[in-house]
Amino acid sequence: MGLADAAATHRSSNRTATLSPMTPKPKPDQVEPGFQIDAPRVQTSPVVFNSPHSGSVYDAAFQASSRLDLHNLRRSEDCYVDELFGTATALGAPLMKARFPRAWLDVNREPYELDPGMFHDPLPAHVNTASVRVAGGLGTIPRIVSEGENIYRDTLGWAEADRRIQHYYLPYHEALGGLMTNTFKRFQTAILVDCHSMPSVAGLAGTGRPDIVLGDRHGTSCSAWISRHLEEQLRAHGLKVSRNRPYAGGFITQKYGRPREDFHAIQIEVNRGLYMNEATLKKARGFSRLQTLMLDVMSRFISRATEATPSRSVAAE
Repeated sequence: MGLADAAATHRSSNRTATLSPMTPKPKPDQVEPGFQIDAPRVQTSPVVFNSPHSGSVYDAAFQASSRLDLHNLRRSEDCYVDELFGTATALGAPLMKARFPRAWLDVNREPYELDPGMFHDPLPAHVNTASVRVAGGLGTIPRIVSEGENIYRDTLGWAEADRRIQHYYLPYHEALGGLMTNTFKRFQTAILVDCHSMPSVAGLAGTGRPDIVLGDRHGTSCSAWISRHLEEQLRAHGLKVSRNRPYAGGFITQKYGRPREDFHAIQIEVNRGLYMNEATLKKARGFSRLQTLMLDVMSRFISRATEATPSRSVAAE
């Protein structure tokens, strides 16, 4: 599917949605939006779901510039995470998801975290070239895929990086921020669940990982009941849950989690071994079961969040 198809899907979704104010507004040279918002007809919950790394629209120019084939580029994807949480709209909560791939642009970074070694011209002074993520090759424009292989054949120009950030990164965050702000206005609180996946093993030793990692930036990005409730519900389904190890939450969790202002954010990492074949990148038998499990967890969490909101009467309208 190309970006044109993704744009058509977005337009079709918005014909039945109630989020027309968040419909992306293309820039002069951006014809197609890089994200999609699946919205219920009426939002009845203060919870917003986001899947920033499940995008799978790889344009021809990006593939031509890469030294990797499509299969290896896709190893950085959070494959099918948007589908795992896609039933959120049936529960009265919106789901936002990227259409572009993480290997092309990562919105879970600062807007300008860039590796100067990737570019053949100087970077502006405002660019953060010294972050830990840049050093690891995983900046806003990643240098490597998750397997550690370099993405590009040649260096890039600064203008290309700036184009992606101006026309795709910034509109993404403008729309996500709009979702959170509108949710807060309606419910006097807003809770972002940032949805991701992780490899089933870590490092050369192949150390196994838990089924789920919840990241609340060590208790600073959301109220304690949010992390506690999600952990209890996931454990009740027999899943092994870790909190903040090895993932405490990324830029999105940090940016949108301001619990003192009643803006909350929590990151959830799902072990890919639960639902997909990590070698072939295809769904496994466990996908439907996990999707049903997540539906139950989301339903209970949304009910709890709606009960806790100060504007229950508004939510019930």
